[in-house]
Amino acid sequence: MKNLKNLFFATLAIAIFTVACNDEFLLKEPQASLSGPALSNADGVEGKLISAYRTIQGTGMDGGGIWYLSTWAWIHGAIASDNALKGTDAGDQPEHSFIETYDFNTFNTHNRDKWRSGYWGVARANDVILSVAEAEDISAARAAEIIGEAKFLRGWQHFEMQKMYRTPKYVSEANFSLDDLEASKVPNTGKIWAQIEQDFSDAASALPATQSEVGRATSWAAKAYLAKAKIYQSDWSGALPILEDIINNGGFTLAAKFEDNYLVSTRNNSESIFEIQYSISSSNDLSSNREIGLAHPYIAPWGCCGFLQAPQDLVDFFQTDANGLPLLDESWKTNHITNPTGANIGEPIGNPRVDPRLDHTVGRPGILYKNHHIMQVDYIRDLTYAGPYFSKKHVAEPEGFGIGGWGNLTANNFRIMRLGHVLLWAAEAAVETNQLEKARGYINQLRARAANPDGFEVEAIQGATRAEYTTTSNPAANYVIGEYTAAWTDQTIARRAVRYESRLETAMEGNRFFDLQRWGVQNQVLNEYLARESRYRIYLQGKQFTSPKNEFYPIPTQAIDRSFSEGEPTLTQDPNY
Repeated sequence: MKNLKNLFFATLAIAIFTVACNDEFLLKEPQASLSGPALSNADGVEGKLISAYRTIQGTGMDGGGIWYLSTWAWIHGAIASDNALKGTDAGDQPEHSFIETYDFNTFNTHNRDKWRSGYWGVARANDVILSVAEAEDISAARAAEIIGEAKFLRGWQHFEMQKMYRTPKYVSEANFSLDDLEASKVPNTGKIWAQIEQDFSDAASALPATQSEVGRATSWAAKAYLAKAKIYQSDWSGALPILEDIINNGGFTLAAKFEDNYLVSTRNNSESIFEIQYSISSSNDLSSNREIGLAHPYIAPWGCCGFLQAPQDLVDFFQTDANGLPLLDESWKTNHITNPTGANIGEPIGNPRVDPRLDHTVGRPGILYKNHHIMQVDYIRDLTYAGPYFSKKHVAEPEGFGIGGWGNLTANNFRIMRLGHVLLWAAEAAVETNQLEKARGYINQLRARAANPDGFEVEAIQGATRAEYTTTSNPAANYVIGEYTAAWTDQTIARRAVRYESRLETAMEGNRFFDLQRWGVQNQVLNEYLARESRYRIYLQGKQFTSPKNEFYPIPTQAIDRSFSEGEPTLTQDPNY
């Protein structure tokens, strides 16, 4: 444990001693030494708070970019769902494959480090809370805000743990110690939603509505996460007033174009409620979004590594009817819009109608890819293994590349809480409280934005070389999208429409596994998906999602081994493992 404590302080040094950057509060001028007195004053506490924020970047305690800690949750939340495939080739990162095929066990290293990083993040937040009382040069007002920010971060980390594990533990400042960053002897006795809600509620009361530095939590961010915690518990009547307060009084507006939520050039826009801040100044910058660096196309200018591909199932889901509405009759499950195999793999079958959000979510052959070049199957590391489609949202446009040369390291922020999410949850809560017309209104706001033709991907024509192309004013595909004009009168159909919209709006963002989890439909949806997708991805043949076992991840064996006290473990494993 001494080594872990030293590592804690070593990474705190990174937070305090870093180069300045004019738009990222996570990078500050040197302000304090690491001697005891320095850490007990205002500068030291502020440095510890920055260090706590660093943990939600997903870079790990040592500052390294580790993919299985990603805030984007592309492994535990995306490839574990029907929204994404592991990608790359069969032999790359078998631990990913175990998660994708529901063969993960208590020894899975990606699961182990997710648990560890979450509770180390909690430790940093708790250290901030305890340190405030020791610093005599902090005003009462600032002290209250610091504690509010720390409680927000503590609530955020515990929320991630509750999504992942059936019965995680809650660690407060009262049972935290620098000598045991994982709080290994704290037992897990059940759900921790009440404590999570309290942290977000306290943060909402303590924090200002706006911050002078982007990336810091606000009262609106805390309220949004409080509502999200209630949504995960199906507390619809508790969540809806909070969500409507954000919608009506938070001052947030939908970005003009759907794509604006996924570009470096449009970070911290009018839709953003809370986003993870990244910056880039060199090819190995630890403040870039390194944890998703391997999930880029296999050709130049990226060259690595081919993870996070899209399945045929997701591509087909974006079909629309003549009125531009989703195929709620589920006919998309039996009708392909592109060729799943053969010489023309990935190319359209005829001129299918599709939701325009498809081509901002999935890279597919023949369509311009984030203004880099027209995507072809050479983007894919092993076409026969994971098919012709690639992920797109997290990839930076050319102007957002790392200065040092490796474009996989970028400053593309993760918009982990935006007005679009709030509208989806408000619609869901409205449906579940039988306010169907209110729900339709919220969903139509998202569909109206998606229908903005200025946001459509445009047709691109190949030039003389692979990197050359010209664009026209024509849409890249047959984009047909409309609003729901008929009144919603059937709760079952309205619920399906909202859940469809959730997938259309947030696909490939790491939410899907956990959405299916809270809806109680993982077993049905994922096993049906495996049956469909395994026709083309043969490595999925014979794989099965097992309920209730695979609904949550197991507590790592290593964590249980560390929890022993007087010959008995204080942590209790999920009984399904």
